Amino acid sequence: MIDVPPLIQRRAITRPPQDQVQALHGTPTGFIVDAMGGSGALDFRLRPAIAEQYAFCGVALTVSAGPGDNLALVHALQDVQPGDVLMAATGGFTGCAITGDLVLGMAKNSGAVGFVTDGCVRDLVGLRSVGLPAWAVGVTPNSPQRHRPGTIGFDIALAGHPVASGDIVVADLDGVVVVPQARIAEVLARLPQVRAAEALADAAVRDGARLPSFLAVDTTPAASKP
Repeated sequence: MIDVPPLIQRRAITRPPQDQVQALHGTPTGFIVDAMGGSGALDFRLRPAIAEQYAFCGVALTVSAGPGDNLALVHALQDVQPGDVLMAATGGFTGCAITGDLVLGMAKNSGAVGFVTDGCVRDLVGLRSVGLPAWAVGVTPNSPQRHRPGTIGFDIALAGHPVASGDIVVADLDGVVVVPQARIAEVLARLPQVRAAEALADAAVRDGARLPSFLAVDTTPAASKP
């Protein structure tokens, strides 16, 4: 029937300029969070499937696959551009993996630099060989189905956090942080101040500081003050 909606719906993606992505590359996630006022990280329960493969910086390509299915994720391979991070929402379903080494190997071949899901992954031996950083809430050998409807490019909630295609996603040992596209310029403008403050604090600790600056007390005797 012509009025039956397609299983997979797509929305056009506007990606940020590459120079903005590069400007955040290698920036500690803590610095980025501070530049956004103290938040922006995904749920702490998301962890890298392969411990030593955790870092990336790229552009979000969102997928809403739903529980127990990866049809939308497989279709999203057609949309991957170099530098993309596949962000796959399952509604937190952990009864089976949403993907394994084969799909993520194809994603890497297409230029993806990372993968994040609020579900599970599988095939750890193969994932180690693929080398694409993959963050998930767990690992299970159970396999998904491939027949449910889904979306590509639409806004999603991943582990309760809003993510839109075109956001910049950065991961390091501390976790995964999402920078909304509308706030990229703001974050880049604030980062020099964050870096400077961190450098001063680091130097103070190396010099023996025992209290943060806002708790420092002037111990000069009153009689000695001019």
